[in-house]
Amino acid sequence: MAVNNQFVIITGMSGAGKTVAMQSFEDLGYFCVDNMPPTLLPKFKELIRLERDINKIALVMDLRSQVFYDEIIDMFRDLKRNDDNNVDIIFLDASDTKLVSRYKETRRAHPLARNGRVIDGIKKERELLANVKNAADLVVDTTNMAPRRLREEVFHNFESIDATHTFHVEVMSFGFKYGLPLDADIVMDVRFLPNPYYQASMRFKTGLDKPVEEYVMSSTGAQEFYAKLLDMMKFTLPAYAKEGKASLTIAIGCTGGQHRSVAIAEKLGNALKKDYPVNITHRDIDRHKTKGGN
Repeated sequence: MAVNNQFVIITGMSGAGKTVAMQSFEDLGYFCVDNMPPTLLPKFKELIRLERDINKIALVMDLRSQVFYDEIIDMFRDLKRNDDNNVDIIFLDASDTKLVSRYKETRRAHPLARNGRVIDGIKKERELLANVKNAADLVVDTTNMAPRRLREEVFHNFESIDATHTFHVEVMSFGFKYGLPLDADIVMDVRFLPNPYYQASMRFKTGLDKPVEEYVMSSTGAQEFYAKLLDMMKFTLPAYAKEGKASLTIAIGCTGGQHRSVAIAEKLGNALKKDYPVNITHRDIDRHKTKGGN
């Protein structure tokens, strides 16, 4: 049975934002290839047919492959004639003034004017890409777009192709005695809650055990704290997603990462699963097996 592949070709003016666009497609779960020579496209298609797990592909083709550019239109037409493929061509553009400004900011040479004026390279590039732009399914003018806005444009046009959520949440517990998680975006300290470690019956249990979870959540202030924490997350997570973050890591810490933080992280993570893809991890939960945790 043939696999229906989604191909996106990202092309356009040098300096118009192709790198940002490609990174956005990576966050959407696309297999991305930068600077793909058009002549390799037929062979690449055959290889993709053998990989059942890869059915969304984004390819950047630009003037770094200028020796192949006479063939690129034929390659686009060949892709679109293939019933196994859904193909979209994105052309990124910007005004000459903005492109010159971006080259000046990065101090890079234009690929068509390495030893000359940037504006001359831009004009030559426009001439070469005229037919490509006319063949594009979507033309995006990035003149007044910040990178975040371009990312939103990509998401708006292509996120609906796959129902998979792009923004996801990582909820983790940890022990302060073992150091802060390097990848945490939000850190909450629950060491103000009574410590089950000092209860002999719970010392070597964890926050995954029902008696420990009940002990933590029934302690003074626990329910109020949790309610406020959950309310804050429900308020801020949509804003993080709108801002363009692909993921957010919420780290809940206690002394050893065994009891209190585990219980709170589990409860919070499971509540957030109603609205977001959530992964719950407990970084230090097993340390008590050899050293004793709290």
